[in-house]
Amino acid sequence: MNILFCSVGRRCELLKDFRKTLGDNLKIVVTDNSPYAPALAFADVSYQVPLITDKTYIPMLLEICKKENIQAITTLIDPEIAILAAHREEFEALGVEVLTPYLETAKLCFDKFEMANYLTQKGIPTIKTYGSFASFKEAYDKGEMTLPVFVKPRTGSGSVGARRVDTLEMLEEVTGQDESLIIQELMTGKDMDADIYVDTIKHEPVAIFSKKKISTTIGGANKTISFKDQALFDFVKKVLSVFQFNGPLDMDLFFQNGQYYLSEINPRFGGAYLHAYGAGVDFPTMIYNNVANKQENESVIGNYEENVVMMMYDSVVIKKLEDIEAGMKKEV
Repeated sequence: MNILFCSVGRRCELLKDFRKTLGDNLKIVVTDNSPYAPALAFADVSYQVPLITDKTYIPMLLEICKKENIQAITTLIDPEIAILAAHREEFEALGVEVLTPYLETAKLCFDKFEMANYLTQKGIPTIKTYGSFASFKEAYDKGEMTLPVFVKPRTGSGSVGARRVDTLEMLEEVTGQDESLIIQELMTGKDMDADIYVDTIKHEPVAIFSKKKISTTIGGANKTISFKDQALFDFVKKVLSVFQFNGPLDMDLFFQNGQYYLSEINPRFGGAYLHAYGAGVDFPTMIYNNVANKQENESVIGNYEENVVMMMYDSVVIKKLEDIEAGMKKEV
């Protein structure tokens, strides 16, 4: 299988896991805007590409797919997900499986305010969310909301700008300075997430790996512990029934007062998918079955051990500048 990872950045361990599983049955092609992205060192072929907003970006990806005989494409950053989804038909015309959700789902996942509204309409428990100080103040005056609250950007990733706000005066100030912020109920329950694989042939979840967050940094959880709960698996399936996903995704959840609440969905490989892989939940093989073998995957939901702990740490790639420049293709 020839797979293209776009905006590969620092996702070295993910590429190493793909190689460990599929070995010589895999060709890893990657792209990044920077020649200094460390994950480039773990690919078979790498390309330096323009910014994802550049008008030449998608044509270049299509040419790379043709040249490298790509069979599946995915991205590792949130802003690119809807871009790939919007061009799904062009990639599929080349025989490339686009491992992103379908466009409307991709847009909802990127816009946290619209996602909250959609989930409420569909009867999916989620966090109370307000798009402006005025709408929050109205709910606050009615006794429907209390302080403190949590604010974060309406779009974006990596938890940048997310923080707790304790007073009405401070909330008015921070939302006045940055109108992109949304206001959410402060959740005090257990913070957890799930790595999910939606089969690209039968469009059903075939793997759900759930973990409690022990520690988080900007960008996500860095220490987690696995657990199982049939109620969580059922909740995840209910959520998935109102969206159109295709391949891997990461779902952030809270458990509070005996109920699961959906926080947000990142429809790509989550940064902490490494935990699922280490516990035996093998998305690379599932992708290979769908893409290379044209076969559906059997459900392995819950087929992993509880109390498996992930402890993430940083590492480095050391290379000569001349080797970096020689290995990075700038033209297709």
